Parts: sequence; structure tokens; C-alpha cells
Amino acid sequence: MKDLQQFKVISTYIDGRLVADKGVSLIARQPVQPINHFHAEPKRISYFQIPYNGEATIPVIEALDGQLITNRLDMAPTVKDGMMVSDQDRDLLKIVVVNRYNHGKPAARAFIKNFGLKNGAIGSSVAHDSHNIVAVGTDDEAICMAVNAVIATQGGISCIVRFKDSSFHHNTLETHLLPLGIAGLMSADDGFNVATKYTAMDHLAKSLGTPLSAPYMTLSFMALLVIPHLKLSDLGIFDGDQFALIQ
Repeated sequence: MKDLQQFKVISTYIDGRLVADKGVSLIARQPVQPINHFHAEPKRISYFQIPYNGEATIPVIEALDGQLITNRLDMAPTVKDGMMVSDQDRDLLKIVVVNRYNHGKPAARAFIKNFGLKNGAIGSSVAHDSHNIVAVGTDDEAICMAVNAVIATQGGISCIVRFKDSSFHHNTLETHLLPLGIAGLMSADDGFNVATKYTAMDHLAKSLGTPLSAPYMTLSFMALLVIPHLKLSDLGIFDGDQFALIQ
């Protein structure tokens, strides 16, 4: 140690062998055989659409920055061509949960407030406790791409950016991905490389307009049913106070 008050480590020894020096690990990396259970197949945009059936209001998850709890709001839906859709002007975005273990299951779909995305979508297979695929976005196409990017690498976090392509005079969707090949939760890559890539993904998500201090962390808890008040499971919206699915 440099001193025992600040506890700043200079070097580390195990059984008399130098294993870390000046903040650099000298332990050789060991190859691993990743364990992963991932049986989802690519989805189509129609898989995420929500038909409008005349609802005056719908239950909406209100995400709170830095919190695991959420609030329940009841808001009028935004409807376009007979479908309930995301509305950036009202910060009312669609959120979906896709079962990663059974590709035949339908998507759970709902709406969430306070993610603040102005375009694109973010997705993740880090979704406590079941670690299905969760995504939130401004339109069904971007959400579909965010989910399919995670499926393509059998786990990871994704960010879909929509931008104006001046060459072709139309909007283009760009996919960014951090693969998490171990159970869809961890990477076998060097820890410092993963930290750099995660930081880049975090900055990219924030560039889409979210005010959340940790958007991927907040997203990962939106399917954690045991934390009140409203969450989204792969079976639908769950009321943590009543401890029951909302029909």
C-alpha cells in the first residue's frame, strides 16, 4: 500500500506471486465456454403493434430516475391508423418485453413515461429477474430493430439511431450493439474494453434525448415485478400493489 489511510494499492501478491501492479492485472485470462439459454427468433414490426379498441385511458408506467420503483399513470393513448403508438411530444413511449426462452410467445406491450427518447430505441437482455428482452422506443420499426439486434447476438444491449440520410433523402436507422454472450448478461471480453463500449452506448442513448442518468440501468428494472407500482412482464402489465396482472 502507498499508505493505510487512503488504502491506495501499489501491487498485489497471491502466494508470493505478483498478480497486479500499478492498477494492471497480470493474471492470464482463461478461455470460457459461455452458458446461454436463448431461443428467440427475429421479429416483425407487426409483432409489436397495439390495436386501439376505444380505450379512453391506458395504464402507463412512470419511470423515476435513480429509482427501482415506478408510478402508475392513466393517460389517453395516441392513436394512428387504428394503432396505439408512441408519442414523443407527450413523452409517452412504447415498451415491450419479449420472451427469450420461447420464441412462440407473443410480446408484452405497454407504454412508459420519462424515458424521453426523441428518436430511435434502446433494448437489453439484462432485465431482472427473468432477463427476457426489454426495449423502449419512439416507433415500432426502431423497437423491432432494437429487439432483433439483441436476438442476433443472443444477448446484449442495443441502441437504434434514426437520422436523416441526405444522400438518399430519407430516414436511416443505424444499429449499435454491445454483445453479452454469457447468459445474455455478461461479456467474456476484457473488462476495460467492455467498460469503454458500455460508456459509448450510454452516451449514445443519452444523445437520443433521454434525461435519465443511467437509461440502460433504468430499463433493466422495468420488468422486475416485485418492485411497485407498475411493471411489464412477458405476460403483460403487472400491478405490484395488487400483485396481479392487469387484464
